[in-house]
Amino acid sequence: MITKYKSVAALAIIGLLITGTSCERGHDDTGTVYAPNMYEPVGYEPYKQIRANTINQRENGLNMRLPAQGTVARPNYHTTFGEGANKTTDLMMYNIPADSIGIAERVLTNPIQDSEKTQAEGQLLYTRYCSHCHGATGKGDGPVAAQYKGVPNYSADAYKTMNDGHIFHVITHGKGRMWPHGSQITPEDRWKIVQYVHKLQQG
Repeated sequence: MITKYKSVAALAIIGLLITGTSCERGHDDTGTVYAPNMYEPVGYEPYKQIRANTINQRENGLNMRLPAQGTVARPNYHTTFGEGANKTTDLMMYNIPADSIGIAERVLTNPIQDSEKTQAEGQLLYTRYCSHCHGATGKGDGPVAAQYKGVPNYSADAYKTMNDGHIFHVITHGKGRMWPHGSQITPEDRWKIVQYVHKLQQG
């Protein structure tokens, strides 16, 4: 007959056996776990493929080619604009530092041919990104300008001389209280805004 004391003793012995066997394992052994992949993820080598890659055997099974040593990946923006004799080419890359606006003023010119189409696109982009501060007509009277003083009036004499490089650089890196927009607006769209700002400079 199994008594209460025998049951307790049997449970205690089973508990000791379980504890003893668990202590015999190394400290790095996680034991039996639920969903082990969540605890022990497989570390994959970059560019490698799990299944055998029979296409790129010459490249040791790499799923992608390694970039050339010492290079940095850059977005591939549009590089040609216009048609026929008006066709222009530009890499659309911009590496002039934020504190070198003078260089931008001297060396940058708008690679996009001025046209009604690009003016309309520039106006749309200006309305989207600029008018809340600079105002719909560039007078510096946007709703945000009521709180941020010093927003320029493009048609004022002091700002009529801003050239392509100056405007593009300020859109890219910001100036004063104006935040940079280089991460929000592609170079192509920045140049279209530059075109439209020139129109606003005329009053």
